[in-house]
Amino acid sequence: MKADPPSTPGPTTVAAPPHLQLIWTDPVTGRQGFVVIDRLVRGVASGGLRMREGCTLDEVRGLAAGMTRKEALHYDPAGRYVPLGGAKGGIDCGPHDPEARAVLGRFLDAVRSVLKHHWTTGEDLGLRQDTIDEVLAELGLGSSIEAIYPLLDDAAEARERLADAFAIAVDGIPLPELVGGLGVAESALTALDHLGIARTSARAVVQGFGSMGGATARYLARAGVTVVGLADARGVIVNPEGLDVERLLLTRDGLGGIDRSRLRPGDSRTAADDAWLDIDCEILVPAAVSYCVDASNQARITARIIAEAANMPTLPEAEAALHARGTLVLPDFVANSATNAWWWWTLFGDIGADSAQAHAKVREAMRRLTTDMLSDAEKHGVTPREAALGVVDRKIAHIEARFGRHAGAAGTAHPIAGGPGGPR
Repeated sequence: MKADPPSTPGPTTVAAPPHLQLIWTDPVTGRQGFVVIDRLVRGVASGGLRMREGCTLDEVRGLAAGMTRKEALHYDPAGRYVPLGGAKGGIDCGPHDPEARAVLGRFLDAVRSVLKHHWTTGEDLGLRQDTIDEVLAELGLGSSIEAIYPLLDDAAEARERLADAFAIAVDGIPLPELVGGLGVAESALTALDHLGIARTSARAVVQGFGSMGGATARYLARAGVTVVGLADARGVIVNPEGLDVERLLLTRDGLGGIDRSRLRPGDSRTAADDAWLDIDCEILVPAAVSYCVDASNQARITARIIAEAANMPTLPEAEAALHARGTLVLPDFVANSATNAWWWWTLFGDIGADSAQAHAKVREAMRRLTTDMLSDAEKHGVTPREAALGVVDRKIAHIEARFGRHAGAAGTAHPIAGGPGGPR
């Protein structure tokens, strides 16, 4: 599944410039890597590190601005977690490239001062957290979130709590790989309720079956939604009667590939990487790549709800056309924000290292945020994205009033603006 940015993206408004942009060129392969800090809050910014062939500075800049929104969205003055600024990293190298791990190591070594003092990062598209942790250990760096430790009341206790949380498995799957998809699923389920569609009559298609897509499919299925289509890098698997999500989760490789030998009778397959767009469903979840829903292919979509589990999957023209015909697009910085928030709720001590607390906190926060967003959108006649951006603007103002303004604002443009969400 290709993720090429549009050649002439069209921002709706002009975003303020980012606080910092770094471009690194690998001295061995010539490949480039990027770090963009959109905004600092108390000197620190948060955002994941992705690795994909074709990654660009413009892409990373847009993702960093999205992280500022994602952080601000979960601001609660009564909570111990204070949102950070937004940042993002990207490396122009495919994760399966034979040189990928060596390139990652040289990149992290080159930006170690930024990691140490200002940028907390984690897994994103094409990278797993355990790979990042292993490479950092080889470099003598202790953690991908080291910059945040000076902000904690008791850094040692907080690190132990987060380590304990990372060690939790639920039905054989690590808790950190579940919370993001749980948030996407809860946002989509809330939208179903908003539209008056019964969960047991709803069908879902999920593009991407890695950590985010796999967990989203799991929690949708457990809520009674029939998952009729799943896409990975090798094509699409379809069953109108419903796929056995739990069975397929156990067949995945490290990057979300499904073992075709484990399919059941009735499960059909296609190698066409965009066939997921054509499957009739109520919920469509782009969870794998950016820029995959454009002005042309959006006409093939029948879903009433698009829950953006991936970062920046829907281009502005496509979103406008979908909204015009009544499809709710739940924007990425809302729908996929739970992974990032869970990291910090746990580290700061708003919740403990406990799966039940994590599930309850994610469900409550995502249901509240989605309900408020959809209610405001309906009340004011705007898109869900526009409604959510209004919330973000208000929360950023509160954060700045409390802590001061440390860097330029992300603005209120569509995430594509200025360019073509652990900190994901």
